[in-house]
Amino acid sequence: MKTNKIKNWILAGATTLIVATSCDVDPSFYSQVVPETFYTSQDAVWERFNRPFTHWRWWVAQDRARWELQELGTDEICVPTRGSDWYNGAIYQKFHHHEYTEDMTSIETGWTNFSMGVALAWDAAEDLEGVDFDALGFEAGTRESMMNQLNTLVASFYLDGLDFFGGVPLYKTTKSDVLPRSTAEETFNFIDSLLQLSTPELPVKTELGAMETNVIHQAVGAVLRARLYFNAESYIGKPMYNEAAEICQDILDGKYGKYALATDWTSIFGFRNETCPEIIWTVPSENAKLETDGGYWGFTVPYNFKDFLGGLKDSGSDNGCCLLPSRDPQGNLYQFNLSNNYEGFNDKDVRKQQYVYESGGKYRGMFVVGEMVNPDHPEWICTGAREYIGKPLLVRDQISYFAKLGTDYATEADLPSTVGTAEENSGVRLIKFSPRPNQDEYKEMFNPDIPIIRLAEVYYMLAECKMRNGDKQGAADLINTVRKRYFEGGNDPDPVTASNLDKYRMLKEWKLEFLGEGRRRTDLVRWNAYVTEDWWDHKATNNPDLNRFPLHYSIIGANNLLEQNPGY
Repeated sequence: MKTNKIKNWILAGATTLIVATSCDVDPSFYSQVVPETFYTSQDAVWERFNRPFTHWRWWVAQDRARWELQELGTDEICVPTRGSDWYNGAIYQKFHHHEYTEDMTSIETGWTNFSMGVALAWDAAEDLEGVDFDALGFEAGTRESMMNQLNTLVASFYLDGLDFFGGVPLYKTTKSDVLPRSTAEETFNFIDSLLQLSTPELPVKTELGAMETNVIHQAVGAVLRARLYFNAESYIGKPMYNEAAEICQDILDGKYGKYALATDWTSIFGFRNETCPEIIWTVPSENAKLETDGGYWGFTVPYNFKDFLGGLKDSGSDNGCCLLPSRDPQGNLYQFNLSNNYEGFNDKDVRKQQYVYESGGKYRGMFVVGEMVNPDHPEWICTGAREYIGKPLLVRDQISYFAKLGTDYATEADLPSTVGTAEENSGVRLIKFSPRPNQDEYKEMFNPDIPIIRLAEVYYMLAECKMRNGDKQGAADLINTVRKRYFEGGNDPDPVTASNLDKYRMLKEWKLEFLGEGRRRTDLVRWNAYVTEDWWDHKATNNPDLNRFPLHYSIIGANNLLEQNPGY
């Protein structure tokens, strides 16, 4: 096996195949790096091809770093200090206040994981270059499909790097010496060239609702390229909304495969979602085989939430992150330009309910909120573990020290509400990725796949492009096409109109549709709102340098050709 001069990332003992593809084989494990002569069977080739996807799976759906970088410094989600829990050296308070420093672990992981993904993909491509696919009996076109999927995977990693850090070193082989950073424009153009080259050669999804198996189809490449153009103004200072709109329209017209909006939102995130026609790219998950929870289930729900689910085993939780509160300690709605979270949802929206698993893969509601007594099974109660030990927990859409009323604080008017003043019941929790069953259907746990790209994003990208070009009615029609599924009979009491659609309504619609899905920072940056807007316990910095993260000191220490981002 060749030596990787970028970094010694190809390690002995790596798990090879964990992602299903068109070749149905079980995982195999190897105790050492395999020699070139190993690739003498189809199974071995598929295993080698899938190794970068193992890392991709970890990056987008298991490790929290990517999600934290996109969510914790925004108006959506925070990790408040809950008494003695979750102070963690004030790291989460720094996120919330945009006090980014060069020693933050999530930022280090953000750089390491996107660049490691690039190295693993190029390493796999170089190994597979020497394989005689014909001699091994592969179908014609298999080699080309693999190579173009790897190219697209590299583009997705580099797109994350561009989004988080700006220009990055552009490696095209594992045999390269270490490189300095390229400019943002060079990085943008390289991603674009990979996607233009590979997308037309990717397989097309020809059957509506066919099972997603993590194969990268043409629509994946098309959406990634649309995302690149959609955010070009914030990446390289060049608006490319017309180019993004053209790709989005082609996707909706079926040029890149057969997809359709789901009529039931739970089918997108639920227990049988591998056949949801809306999903374009997904991370497969299956109980006892390919388990993932999207990286944040245990980071979210209250400590004893498993008891609300009938004592669901293997479902522990750390009671960390929550939505930013909609109300102050006195119960008044916050009034900021950017919309509230839980209370931003219309009361008739079917998602705005307490999460309850029913049976047979069916559930309702998207939030852990209110008194934690299961309405379908009143004997199943989530009790407190800190301030409210033994009592049914009342999860509030507020963040403060309510347990101290009458002692430290006389009335609600005296209570502070900051990212440093929470208790165990503070903040509504979001249940979106990886909903959980009740204990009597334990084997359903982890069966939901994790959607990474879905068709609703294409509708919203096209809508925003139309809005920016002056076609507000066309934009409203696209958004309302998605919104109507959340209201009984499709009767939306607050539709988007040409008269009410502005910057803040557009950002609200992105939030309502994609709350917690790891994209909020990108949307705020595109609208120049990330550093210019106030929300809850966050004051605008008005520092555009903070639209990009710093490079961790260890990254620069490992490659002295790298330069720090401006402002750090």
